[in-house]
Amino acid sequence: MIIELRKAGLGVAEEVSIPVYYDGQLISEYIADWVVEDKIILELKAVKVLPSAAEAQLLNYLKSTYYEVGPRPETKRKVYDNERKGNLSWTTHATS
Repeated sequence: MIIELRKAGLGVAEEVSIPVYYDGQLISEYIADWVVEDKIILELKAVKVLPSAAEAQLLNYLKSTYYEVGPRPETKRKVYDNERKGNLSWTTHATS
């Protein structure tokens, strides 16, 4: 995903340290998985069901930092079998 975002010309920073404030005082720092264009926090989760706590966590980050946008949680599954890919010579697991 990060490669595609960058190919699209978007600036993507990884593991970004973001100061967290409460009542105007620095209270902690949060490490965002990715920040796109210094505007959007992307938190990556590999789970079957996104727990509501993950949404609450992102909302808290948005409330306590200068960032205003986080993505809408979404799940999509894609299947593309190896037979359709042809010669996988570009992978380390290529077969003859």
